[in-house]
Amino acid sequence: MVTSITAAAPAARTAPARSASSQRRFGKPVRSAVILSMVAGLVATVAIPAYAATMPAAETVTLQQMSAPDNQSLVVASDSTAATLDRSSYSATTAEEIQKKKDQEAAAAAAAERARQLAANASKASSSSSSSSVSVDLNMTAPGSGEVRWPLTSYKLGRGLWDSGYHQGVDLLAPQGQPIFAAAAGVVKVSQESYGGYGVAIVIEHVINGQKVSTTYGHMTYGTRQVQAGQTVAAGQVIGLVGSTGSSTANHLHFEVHINGSVVDPYAWLQQNAG
Repeated sequence: MVTSITAAAPAARTAPARSASSQRRFGKPVRSAVILSMVAGLVATVAIPAYAATMPAAETVTLQQMSAPDNQSLVVASDSTAATLDRSSYSATTAEEIQKKKDQEAAAAAAAERARQLAANASKASSSSSSSSVSVDLNMTAPGSGEVRWPLTSYKLGRGLWDSGYHQGVDLLAPQGQPIFAAAAGVVKVSQESYGGYGVAIVIEHVINGQKVSTTYGHMTYGTRQVQAGQTVAAGQVIGLVGSTGSSTANHLHFEVHINGSVVDPYAWLQQNAG
């Protein structure tokens, strides 16, 4: 009996040792499974963006493509016509357009200032000559009864045709305000306060002995023109007063004659035809 009891005691002591060993064997697979799960999660976290970056282009979808089914359509009528845009109301946007607009505005302002100065000068000249033209009888006619008349009743001969360079007429010197007469009957072609270098000037077209004759009267006093373009005048009719406007340095009448478009010596023409 004693022997059997002694033999049983060691068996009871070794039982716990086997139980701990079994627990250790069971815990290792569990830890391994947990570690593998964590590694798998890390791999998935890293791999998913990379996989997304390598997706085929055909699988990517833009916002426009997603909204394509809901897009609105535009139906254009068959009788619609194209229209040209008018840029007249648009302001300049480029540097070149802005500079061009500034240049145009400056030119317009300069032109307006020149016109203002010319008007002021004309007013002054008209005022200064008013005293000399008060006693002029505008109903008087040039002496003679011929088809051609002298444009002035008294004068002093100045420059003639081609004298001192390019000069297509004759200068008849006379006091400011002396009446100027139409050399022949005709129709007024030009009547202007500023006609180039002629200053205040009148041009009359005539038909004399079947020929087309044109007479020019330059450097008149401002505001003294008595006829307008398109008006018919008679031979010897007063058309203005002597002055010194345009390219002039003294009071005189610049008188020109053109026959069939060609320049002729006006003084010789008057001597031969005026009566």
